[in-house]
Amino acid sequence: MAVTAPVGHVTEGVEVHRRSWWRRRRRPLTYLVMVLLAIFFVFPVVAMVVLSLQPNETQVIADQDSIWAFFPRAVSLQNYEDIFGRDGVGRAVFNSALITVVTVGLGLVVNSMCAYGLARLQWIGRNVVIGLVVALMIVPFQSVSVPLLLIVNRLGWLDTYHVQIIPFVANPFFIFLFYQAFIGLPKEIEEAALIDGAGRWTIYRRIVAPLSRPTFATVGILQALFVWGSFFWPLMVTRGPDVRPLPVAMQVLFSDPNVPLGDVFAFAAVMTLPVLALYLGFQKWFVQSVASQGLKG
Repeated sequence: MAVTAPVGHVTEGVEVHRRSWWRRRRRPLTYLVMVLLAIFFVFPVVAMVVLSLQPNETQVIADQDSIWAFFPRAVSLQNYEDIFGRDGVGRAVFNSALITVVTVGLGLVVNSMCAYGLARLQWIGRNVVIGLVVALMIVPFQSVSVPLLLIVNRLGWLDTYHVQIIPFVANPFFIFLFYQAFIGLPKEIEEAALIDGAGRWTIYRRIVAPLSRPTFATVGILQALFVWGSFFWPLMVTRGPDVRPLPVAMQVLFSDPNVPLGDVFAFAAVMTLPVLALYLGFQKWFVQSVASQGLKG
């Protein structure tokens, strides 16, 4: 007499086999999708760099719509020499680097200290300020740009470095990122430090800041991207090439119809490669911060 397995056991075995089959094939499919996405996002940057190295203007025009945009037929730095030989381009690179470094450096200190005060100190109106910070995150800069322009004009700040730095040091979004990171840190470490006689500044500098390095890296990258690519505000407050940043200098360059296309690609590479290198340098901490914030949410 034949013995048959219960129907429930058979169904369960089929389901387990199906899940095992999917697990074995899910990782290769995931890698395939990630590789395709990487190629999709990287190929414009590769084409830009390759075309910027082409010394022949006719060849640049012919190759930009073909597969040769990704394989240099000839390599030359002539286009880069041409753009840096133009008046104001080298100065614009220096201006953007100076404005970005100073703004990010001050922003990391100011935004993190504001967030630490909101996350750890108890004071009247604290919840109101937190709500105000969250509300300010949705206010577009364009809505306050004209009043801000009138204020800086009265102060005599137009066509200066600090008019491009001071208004962007504090940022509600970055304060909120630091706040989210700080409230996730264990309070026991700070309480033990307080018992040992450490002050709030010492705790912030020696405990909170080192434990929040991924968040510092994330905020630094995001703020650097914002400042480095800022165009609207510098266009409003700068008049000459002395303090003009790269995005405005690029717009001035592109307004000339006689600019070779190779110079355009070289200028775009000068704008893109520094921030790309910054991200690659801090990629580990950036990813770690995004993952931790996602887990908290």
